[in-house]
Amino acid sequence: MLSAHEFATLMLVRDSADHIAERQELDTLLERQLVTMERLAGGAVRPRVTQDGDSLLRNLKRIH
Repeated sequence: MLSAHEFATLMLVRDSADHIAERQELDTLLERQLVTMERLAGGAVRPRVTQDGDSLLRNLKRIH
């Protein structure tokens, strides 16, 4: 089960990954394969929601 902070971080990654600072919650999302780290041109890295993470968010939206 994800915490409220982890759900919020997942939503932030989906909506504005460029503005995510190093957050402790990312580790859990990476472990659960809900987020992956994407390497950009120039060597920068940013989080990206995986297909599983996107599916989880869509299902939560449908329930709410």
